[in-house]
Amino acid sequence: MLATNDGIVVQLKNVTKRIGSRTIIDRLTLDLPRGEVFGFLGPNGSGKTTTIRMMVGLMRMSEGEILIEGHSVRTSFEKAMRHVGAIVENPEMYKYLSGYRNLLHFARMIPGITKERIDEVVELVGLGARIHDKVKTYSLGMRQRLGVAQAIMHKPSLLILDEPTNGLDPAGIRELRDYLRKLAKEEGITVFVSSHLLSEMELMCDRVAIIQNGKLIDVRPVQREDEIGSREVLSKVLFDVDRPADAAALLTEAGRSPVQEGAFVAFEADRETVAEMNAKLVAAGIKVYGIRAQSKSLEDQFLEMTGGEKLA
Repeated sequence: MLATNDGIVVQLKNVTKRIGSRTIIDRLTLDLPRGEVFGFLGPNGSGKTTTIRMMVGLMRMSEGEILIEGHSVRTSFEKAMRHVGAIVENPEMYKYLSGYRNLLHFARMIPGITKERIDEVVELVGLGARIHDKVKTYSLGMRQRLGVAQAIMHKPSLLILDEPTNGLDPAGIRELRDYLRKLAKEEGITVFVSSHLLSEMELMCDRVAIIQNGKLIDVRPVQREDEIGSREVLSKVLFDVDRPADAAALLTEAGRSPVQEGAFVAFEADRETVAEMNAKLVAAGIKVYGIRAQSKSLEDQFLEMTGGEKLA
């Protein structure tokens, strides 16, 4: 779900970090809209964790500016951090206390968090049935969700998660993914997530930024499988036909640029063009056994842009 509320929650403006003569982050510029799940991808050593540390004030910028809800992390740190919730890897909890007591303990540190708000976030992350059990009985996925509940109790605009799926089993990863998307949709929170699991980022995120050697390579929307065909965009389409050579010739006459791949004829088209070309093929007596959209995976795109470098 793309941002539905007006306004940019986070702005990174020419953010640069140097250590000695080495440039770790090189003039990174990003805008993060409200209510979006935004992925941050990069090969090992590309600067993902350094960027997150600068966003939460754990590391100083050499140059540039980071604004959170208009407040500078550099000059108005406390005001900026009021709008931030963050989890770096696995959240730390008091394991001998219940989940609820952990949240209550944290709530006492921040003015204005009511019992009603605690109950609200517990339901939001799906821990209602186990919130009064001791944390030591929780699975890692449940502890991760409790960490998310803790991080959003003060109603932040921005939730920062650094490798949140580390150590989770497939069921835990799916649960976390669903709750993060729910947070973006129902709470209007901007979720900024760093991860090395490309397949999960593809399912979780609305957009991803890819950095390499501290430089921003690209920012692009993510098209999840359940959305393929719902947008008027060009994608590779494969037609399974009985006479591929004849089909290719007909499509060429129609102004397409088809490529024959065995029994398939492939070309780029939007949704409307697919329907038109299908009608032409059928009218010409060519049997169409199937039509399949073939989108490049996020992994394919990532490897193309980074020259095959592996993720951190």
